[in-house]
Amino acid sequence: MKNNITNQEYIIAPRSANGTIYVRQQFGYFQQLRRYIGGILMLAFIVTPWLSINGQQAILLDLDLLQFHVFGMTLFPQDFTLIAGLFMVAAFLLFFITSWLGRIWCGFLCPQTVWMFSYVWVEEKIEGNRNQRKKLDQQAWTIKKATKKLTKHAVWLTIAFFTATSFLAYFAPVRELYTQMTAGKWSGSVSFWVGLFTVCTYGNAGWLREKMCHHMCPYARFQSVMFDSDTLVVAYDEQRGEGRGARKRKDDHQALGLGDCVDCNLCVDVCPVGIDIRDGLQYECIDCGACVDACNQTMKKFKYPQGLISYTSESQLAGEKPNILRPKILGYGLVALLVVSAMIVSVIQTVPIELSVLRDRQALYRINDQDQIENSYQLKILNKSTETQEYRIEIDGMKGIVSSIEHAISLTPGELSSVILTLTANGDIIDNSVTNITINVIYIGKNDISVSQETRFFAP
Repeated sequence: MKNNITNQEYIIAPRSANGTIYVRQQFGYFQQLRRYIGGILMLAFIVTPWLSINGQQAILLDLDLLQFHVFGMTLFPQDFTLIAGLFMVAAFLLFFITSWLGRIWCGFLCPQTVWMFSYVWVEEKIEGNRNQRKKLDQQAWTIKKATKKLTKHAVWLTIAFFTATSFLAYFAPVRELYTQMTAGKWSGSVSFWVGLFTVCTYGNAGWLREKMCHHMCPYARFQSVMFDSDTLVVAYDEQRGEGRGARKRKDDHQALGLGDCVDCNLCVDVCPVGIDIRDGLQYECIDCGACVDACNQTMKKFKYPQGLISYTSESQLAGEKPNILRPKILGYGLVALLVVSAMIVSVIQTVPIELSVLRDRQALYRINDQDQIENSYQLKILNKSTETQEYRIEIDGMKGIVSSIEHAISLTPGELSSVILTLTANGDIIDNSVTNITINVIYIGKNDISVSQETRFFAP
């Protein structure tokens, strides 16, 4: 069976004579849904860097200072576990969604798809519908044709340029970025990255399009590992549709020995990757639902039941009941939930201070002029908050111990300070040659916020 999902029979997608896919504009439920989702995602992509939380850009991945500001929380390289956890959640959610809804990410959420359809929309507005674009490409070069082509590519490049600047705004302060742009004061590195991302966006969405999905994206290659007979995909009901053939609307197609497919070829014309869904499941399919809307439109005209092409599964095509609560889906969802829970707990328990303690490696202890025993430590204190803070140092674990740092330590946001701490104690109060002590760094005025690290005090 060509629609078999677990044992996929991949079929090469058809191409036009010059290798170009001319996508027909299609309206319908899934295309409207895709446009709404794409618009929301694109708007969020552009607007998010302009949002401010506590005076800080909502998302700013400052690679120069190695500080990552995410919705009021500042992360440092020491918080890499949270970033790793975020990628783990994204991976398992992708596995979860793919096992359940197939390549819904590709059709509705992938940036390549969102920008590709945006570029196709611009192409339609400037060069016309599918047939007009084909005819234009076949014509000899004229002033009218050159004007349309130059206008289209100018708009494409403009979209690509502002896409690049919007992307770079996640790595540089957005207001400085655009202020410097209007003043023509971009640095060489900023100009390089904006130029590179502009070329990549223009090339990917304008020229490569479906070739990115076919040849460069690894997702299409390993998706079959996550598919099973209950995975929802865009599929053609072969038993109902064959044999396909042209007919008039008033004809009794069953009396003519025809299936419900009228062979209008609209499902191919509207496909952004140029495949014929009637040939079975193909790795090129991105599950955008364009063929579903096109087929439902035709079925409505002929007064046939809709759903000849639909989001369905191999089991449903075989007449079986869908099974959503499958062990694989539950497993992916559970792992994602556990990782999210662990990240939430980690964020709640995170304090905006980081402390590391290094002992003096040259001597375990020293005896000063007053016959007191001294131990030295190097403290590295990092202010992980977005405000200047003051800290005090307290020592627990030994009575009568004296610290060399009695003054407050002030650190600016993101500042890492290295200070030398000397602890002094009289020999008559020390019972053991090694005593476990705790060094506490405490917010002044916020005693409930502190960080501690255990170390040792050595004596003769």
